[in-house]
Amino acid sequence: MPLNLHLLRLFVTVVQTGSFSRAADVLHISQPAISKGVRDFELQVGCRLLDRTSKGVRVTREGEALVRHAETLFAAERAAEEELLSLRSLDTGSLRIGASTTIATYMIAQYLGLFHKQYPGIELQLVNANTRDVAELMLAHNIEIALIEGPVEVNGLLSESWRSDVMELITSPSHPLAQSGQPIEPKALEEEIMIIREPGSGSREIVAQALSAHGVQTRRTLEIGGTEAIKQAVANGIGVSIVSRATVVDQLELGRLKTVPMKDLQISRTLWQLKVPGRIETPAALAFERIIREKSGDDRPI
Repeated sequence: MPLNLHLLRLFVTVVQTGSFSRAADVLHISQPAISKGVRDFELQVGCRLLDRTSKGVRVTREGEALVRHAETLFAAERAAEEELLSLRSLDTGSLRIGASTTIATYMIAQYLGLFHKQYPGIELQLVNANTRDVAELMLAHNIEIALIEGPVEVNGLLSESWRSDVMELITSPSHPLAQSGQPIEPKALEEEIMIIREPGSGSREIVAQALSAHGVQTRRTLEIGGTEAIKQAVANGIGVSIVSRATVVDQLELGRLKTVPMKDLQISRTLWQLKVPGRIETPAALAFERIIREKSGDDRPI
């Protein structure tokens, strides 16, 4: 039974907005037309998709399943529209990129610059979120490119490596660990306040795995949701941290931070690109992917 895509769009908008009235405002049609459309759609598919309550609407199990498929259908529709707009040498269109925090803040700008020089007619949109949130955005087809710091295992997504990144221990210049000038034993970190990122951060997971593999159990931690804030905390002697080398170049040059090598512990991580199997990629997405793979240089500036 072919689905009526117009009625499907009405139903999905009600789900996304949480009410018939808000869906009517979004679609610029009357609320009775929305209500009738959803009823007609339920008759067409042969099951109830929404439970109407005094507090709004609640999606049924059948409705949730249909919404998941609808997201894929509408994403394919957007991709088709954008591909048609972009066929003339990528003159027009848009590209939505999601990047986890470290990548978005310290690495992505150089690739955006290269892309913009080659395709100035493409509108670029960048979403900065942690690894887990970027994965969810990609799964929901809200972005075309997803670049993250830690691998994720999410049904419906594939992870492909695109470059590597070195992570280093940082301290304030006056910290005792920075004074010896020699590599330290990783176990020494057990006596320090280890400043870590928030749950869901790829950086946090990579560091935790590396320390655990070397038998290091940090006793005191301070959680801070952002690398810039972590750098400031370390520079002011609050604790130590392990961050991407790319994030501290400026502070090292200013002498506000020091990197301290660790004996037999080098943390090098892979940065990942997430993909949806079978998804039609727009020409803009393919062009951006070509740039990040051709110009990446294992944590060296391009």
